[in-house]
Amino acid sequence: MNLSLPTVLLLALAAFAAGAVDAIGGGGGLVTVPALLAAGLPPALALGTNKGQSVFGSGAALLRFARAGLVDGRMARVTFPCGLAGSLAGAALVLLVPPPALRPLVLVLLLAVAVVLALRPAAPAPRAARRERPWLAAAIAAGIGAYDGFFGPGTGTFLIFAFVVFLGAGMREASANAKVVNFASNLAAVAVFASRGLVVWEVALPMAAGQFLGGSLGAHVAVRGGDRLVRWVVLLVVAALVVKLGADLFRG
Repeated sequence: MNLSLPTVLLLALAAFAAGAVDAIGGGGGLVTVPALLAAGLPPALALGTNKGQSVFGSGAALLRFARAGLVDGRMARVTFPCGLAGSLAGAALVLLVPPPALRPLVLVLLLAVAVVLALRPAAPAPRAARRERPWLAAAIAAGIGAYDGFFGPGTGTFLIFAFVVFLGAGMREASANAKVVNFASNLAAVAVFASRGLVVWEVALPMAAGQFLGGSLGAHVAVRGGDRLVRWVVLLVVAALVVKLGADLFRG
């Protein structure tokens, strides 16, 4: 598919902004998917191309968080393969259940996420307490990875919420460890979409450059900004997701 150079440059700029936001609180697809649709890509190609470029943003953010020492390596050895497997399983389920049927449930869950994160005290639990529950981290990665492969909106936000509430992580550390699962689920999705010829690489690769820079910047801001910044970005992303999914549901 041939797009003009100015259009591709605008898409790369949108990917930069999406990568920065997604690295902190998730929700990058709120920017890139509408941008790809507005550029004229059919829905299937837009979704595939979005995954083809977003994997670079999640990868860049993961590298920055890892350099800052915020990624739990022991947990990542469990959550990465579980997120990968879950995403592949979720992609297979798309053939059995229509994803739009999930919209009402996802809206309710997002509202619950907003309430819990807004009211939860900021102090994180000790690191040692979390390492005693690798099975729970594996279940979170597999379950939300499957959701990403199946439907997707809010994946990063749900991961942050799960790591905060169920594993006692601080917001900043939760954002970092969420990127392990997010990167794995994106890799699986790219493999599925690319195998079906649904990634427009001449569009995805310029956007990937923007995603990489944006993801690096967003993770850097999260590392420096601390838990308070991550909390507010996550809440803003939740609000945007609720508006977007609510509008989609209203339009039918």
